[in-house]
Amino acid sequence: MGAWLWLFFTVAAISGCAYAIFAALLLREFAQKSPIVAPSAPGLTLLKPLCGAELELEQKLISFCNQDYSGPVQLVIGIQDPTDPARAVAKRLKERFPDCDITLVIDSRRHGANGKISNLINMSAQTKHEIVVLSDSDIRVERPYLQGLVLGLLAPGVGLATCLYYGFSLRGLWSRLSAAAINEHFLPSALVGLRLGLARPCFGATIALRAETLRRIGGFEAFADQLADDYAIGKAVRDLGLKVAVAPILVGHGCAEASFSELLYHELRWARTLRLLAPWGYAGLVLTHALPLALIAAGLGGFGAIGWGTIALALACRLSIPVQLKSLHGGRDPLPWLSPMRDLLSFAVFLASFLPGRLSWRDNRYVLRSDGTLRQT
Repeated sequence: MGAWLWLFFTVAAISGCAYAIFAALLLREFAQKSPIVAPSAPGLTLLKPLCGAELELEQKLISFCNQDYSGPVQLVIGIQDPTDPARAVAKRLKERFPDCDITLVIDSRRHGANGKISNLINMSAQTKHEIVVLSDSDIRVERPYLQGLVLGLLAPGVGLATCLYYGFSLRGLWSRLSAAAINEHFLPSALVGLRLGLARPCFGATIALRAETLRRIGGFEAFADQLADDYAIGKAVRDLGLKVAVAPILVGHGCAEASFSELLYHELRWARTLRLLAPWGYAGLVLTHALPLALIAAGLGGFGAIGWGTIALALACRLSIPVQLKSLHGGRDPLPWLSPMRDLLSFAVFLASFLPGRLSWRDNRYVLRSDGTLRQT
């Protein structure tokens, strides 16, 4: 039995090495994409639901105001608590960009267990334009962002455009590890899944769709109790017979974890959500953990020459990913020496995600139903 286990983990580790090389090549290819020029510039309404004045919130919102886009753009900012410190940030933004069409909506009504969707429902009455773009509060964008979204959304048969994202650190070690999880695990695996036709993503980092399409899927009200509202919106659009396109751009996700417990909590919540949405695909992610698999194989083999060679191969292949991240526009700021630590932590999170645990968000606790909807407790 020990020999078979050694063989299994050795083969799995080598498969993980092949995956890492393939992912690194896809990262390099993505970094070499041509500049984005959309064929037209229809009117856009940007929806930004906020909850709290998180780190660098104002800088993130400013990035949405500084766009290379010739069409009319409306920015709607929504908060639910009149005392929310994000209100002051929104007011400063309006003062800084007096020529921008910025609307602040303050509405405490709740429409379901998902607080972000409740906020969006309250904001949606202010929508002026034919295309609606929503993004999470922790997202920062580059100047061609809207051009890239329009390019993706106006393609034939497309009903929704989304985009991949990278992580950038706003604090110290723990936020750097959080950003590394996005850059060295999520982003490569998403590119591999897209290339192989295994992924059907829709990311809350950005969702762009026509107002008519949003009405056809029931508006935001249809997702008021969904845990993974972005996934549910994408599925609803596909159920109409329309495509979900991944626009040829990256947006930045700000990582602000200040402690190990905060980092672990966030990653476990996200991992359990992924496991719920695609259990078999999530289980297959075990092959993306080349270094931990190599260490297990080496331990089973008594750390002989083959074991050490497999570990060295896994390290080299995994490090090819942060090396390629340096070429991506926007500054991923990878630290290769963190990669082995990140790989071991990601494997621990992967294993722990199969254990039962509580679900909470923004200080609220929820019960998750079998259909993926939430009930607040």
